Amino acid sequence: MLKNLLPNQYVQSIYEINLDELRQNGIRAIITDLDNTLVEWDRPEATPEVREWVKRLTEHDMVVTIVSNNSEKRVKAFADPEEMVFIHSARKPMRRSFVRACKQMGVKPEETVVIGDQIFTDVLGGNRAGLQTILVVPVAKSDGLATLLNRRAERFVLRWMRKKGMIQWENQK
Repeated sequence: MLKNLLPNQYVQSIYEINLDELRQNGIRAIITDLDNTLVEWDRPEATPEVREWVKRLTEHDMVVTIVSNNSEKRVKAFADPEEMVFIHSARKPMRRSFVRACKQMGVKPEETVVIGDQIFTDVLGGNRAGLQTILVVPVAKSDGLATLLNRRAERFVLRWMRKKGMIQWENQK
């Protein structure tokens, strides 16, 4: 179980992800969370930096799908202006939406990476679906109520993992 909470990679933000390296490792598709991964949880639209990042994905011949636990209204308002494919009300960490996203993008699990800011939803769900996972630092310091509870549990688990020597990414800095 704990192994499923460990991401393959940890970065400060989506902008630190090496897209060339992902492509060299056979990654053709990205499943990304929305809130506190791409933009703050209360920001309705993409920033110019996020738009540029999505453009870079296209230049690297990668497809992307937003998989969010948030409502259709929230995700659609963000994704439609950017012409991004999305799955709302995903019920992460259940595997179903991750598998569905792979099928919609026409890729195999080993060709896909999940990017998100939470270990109990994004990382756990991606790992359970057999995908690579990248954990990012949340974009905002604040969260919605449900996420606040997850963050508290995350801090506890991460502290325990640190003590057991399970977390390697902090040594890479």
